[in-house]
Amino acid sequence: MMTDLLSEVNSPDDLKKLNRNDLPALSEEIRDVLLKRISVTGGHLGSNLGVVEATVALHYVFDSPKDKIVWDVSHESYTHKILTGRKLAFTDPAHYHDVSGYTHPSESPHDQFTVGHTGTSISMAVGLAKGRDLCGRHENVIAFIGDGSMSEGEAFEGLDNAGAMSTNLIIVFNDNGWAIAPNHGGIYKSLAELRATNGESEHNMFKDFGLDYRYVADGNDVEKLVDVFASVKDIDHPVVVHIVTDKGRGSAWAEKDKEAGHWALPDKVYDEIQTERKEGTLAPDYDQITSEFLLKKIEHDPKVVVLTAATPGSALPPSFREKAGKQFVDVGIAEQHAVAAISGIGKAGGKPVFEVFNTFLQRAYDQLQQDLALQGNPATILMGGIAPGVARCDNTHSGAFGIAMTNTIPGLTCLAPATKEELLGMLDWSIDHAERPVVIVRPLRGVVSEDDLPLAPVDPPFAGDGFGEADLSYRTMVRGEKVAVLALGDMLMHGYDVVKALKDRLGIDATLIEPRIYSALDTATLDRLLDEHDIVLTIEDGEKVGGFGEQVASYYGSAHVHVLNYGANKEIPDLVPTDELMERYGMTTDQIVGDVESLLGNE
Repeated sequence: MMTDLLSEVNSPDDLKKLNRNDLPALSEEIRDVLLKRISVTGGHLGSNLGVVEATVALHYVFDSPKDKIVWDVSHESYTHKILTGRKLAFTDPAHYHDVSGYTHPSESPHDQFTVGHTGTSISMAVGLAKGRDLCGRHENVIAFIGDGSMSEGEAFEGLDNAGAMSTNLIIVFNDNGWAIAPNHGGIYKSLAELRATNGESEHNMFKDFGLDYRYVADGNDVEKLVDVFASVKDIDHPVVVHIVTDKGRGSAWAEKDKEAGHWALPDKVYDEIQTERKEGTLAPDYDQITSEFLLKKIEHDPKVVVLTAATPGSALPPSFREKAGKQFVDVGIAEQHAVAAISGIGKAGGKPVFEVFNTFLQRAYDQLQQDLALQGNPATILMGGIAPGVARCDNTHSGAFGIAMTNTIPGLTCLAPATKEELLGMLDWSIDHAERPVVIVRPLRGVVSEDDLPLAPVDPPFAGDGFGEADLSYRTMVRGEKVAVLALGDMLMHGYDVVKALKDRLGIDATLIEPRIYSALDTATLDRLLDEHDIVLTIEDGEKVGGFGEQVASYYGSAHVHVLNYGANKEIPDLVPTDELMERYGMTTDQIVGDVESLLGNE
């Protein structure tokens, strides 16, 4: 029988007014709402569907926001948002985009932190518990962690410190057997043994850390969860509540294909992509091009190995992993380990490639510097940039900082290809010939081939004949005068637009340079530009502070040339379409040409 319990629930207080035997029906109503909303907006599907009951039980037992619930990654927080005053964002299409996909304290006092990276909840909860005790309060502090997050190093550090406490701290471990992709690592053998023994195995890492322990075999039984949460409420020592849930529960597709169902496209977009794929009209993207290239490398060289830190995605799809066999390694959510490991692989004679989103590579800054660059061992890191015009990025997943981050580390050779041929040439050189640590910022816009360039380059086209030491210099695409545009990597096509607009609006035949490398300056090219240019523009796919353009401006110093740098501001934007960010940062073609016009008018 259909119910309409959700209409009565606008807050945790409303939830507590329901009878316990109403909670299963309410959970199914919420699951239906999630399925409908995600089919329109896209979003984290499987991870949210699996924790509906657990979230209902948490809010039924505990007293948020007095009791503090800390969500790890927070891509499992949709039901939490529904129950804490943000229901309209999930039930009314007019409000679907009112909230972030992650917890956000500016939205609600029920959200403790802005969180989008994994493994952080236990450490944050340990801190909340310590602060509570220092202030003489007695609320419950709950960390909710799962979906692969327990393999992250910070989670172990959090457990280690939690085990030394003698105060209220509740760790809810959501064990669904998955991260984004299948879980990897020795920890999961132990967890599988706990599941197989109904939590009774003597091999229990949580107890080894000094923590109390509860086990719930059916983590989708909301009434059982209410009982166990009630039993640990106001506990006077740290405890782990280990619940086993079904990721993707309620969606036949997400339950069957848990990796694909982790994050879903809107149904309409997904159907269009499937149709294009079926009809063979889906154009290759950089993920496909990269994976095909790496697979050929693997097939011809047993020393090549590709690593990911639990985010293989479409760049390293299941078919790639199966064919790569032992030459593919998923280290789990452990970017620090991955960077140190590729240094070791390179030292031992292997040829490692670490494919990673740069928002997650940030977590391994120390390893980039100490364990890789300082050692000088051969290894390749393949990361992405911002990709203007492609996405609305939340503040926890910004790709704006990768170039500036890697640019600050001595010993890294950092490359930014603009075309498919350059990308593959750089990969080939880095894997087989560079004999040093190399970072390659993979383009994320639509695939650009050398044949797609609006004008034939002045320098010979990059035909894929090989990339080498001689190519670690800037490439002249258009030779002109008065204004020089240096457009790094993904911004090259934007550079062509700027050069064309300068000609159309101001009658200036500008020079266009593709830098290709951002960790070092091609001073010979920069010196030549001084002879015939008054203005140099730099455009990059990342933060200006610490980026490529600032190096150019610093090099020119007191020279007569004016330098204008274009890139992201020093900020962390949240859910702003990247086209809007381009305008905010003054990076649109009209804005750049306007700046040039104003500068020339003031001379």
